[in-house]
Amino acid sequence: MERLRELKLIIYDCDGVLVDSSRANRAFYDHILGRFGLPPLTGEQWQVVKPLTAVAALDWLFRDHPFREAAQEYQRTVDNRPFLPLLTPEPHLKEALARLQGRYHLAIATNRGKSLPLVLETLGLAGFFEVTVTSLEVRHPKPHPECLERILSHFRLSPRQACYIGDSRVDHETAARAGVLFGAYRAPELPADFHLRDHLDLLELLGL
Repeated sequence: MERLRELKLIIYDCDGVLVDSSRANRAFYDHILGRFGLPPLTGEQWQVVKPLTAVAALDWLFRDHPFREAAQEYQRTVDNRPFLPLLTPEPHLKEALARLQGRYHLAIATNRGKSLPLVLETLGLAGFFEVTVTSLEVRHPKPHPECLERILSHFRLSPRQACYIGDSRVDHETAARAGVLFGAYRAPELPADFHLRDHLDLLELLGL
């Protein structure tokens, strides 16, 4: 692909792309639901809340519940450390990042919030990324392109010089609205400029 030759910046989503966080995130939401006497997430509920910020997810889950505000207040105080053992880095991720580092700027744009630094530190990923932008650092989380625009501005690069790697329709929309290339990770059903089955696939695309 011609535009890959212009690439200087690779921006990653976190959940489902850098880390397999499904078990941890479901446990987090189940913990909060249980705190207020509600049953665990159903499969249908999980599909809705998976790409959302914690705030948006709880707004939706508690939309008809009298303790909606209390649930939001509680989630801000929850200790994320008990859920960390349920996280695992995606296969071959560190190998790919090590080969990309120094050749490209690496960044993260995610709807995850306060737990991102702890996740990256726990999994040994913090040193790979020059910039991270979470949902707590923007006025408008994904699919608004603000997170990507902030990263582009930091590096003083144009959208043509960047790509965003994600795994959801929210990520695809975010990339499209920012004007950057979109790489779909393990999501063959998504429209994308390129698809990755493994993080090592990106190295091949870039000729590394």
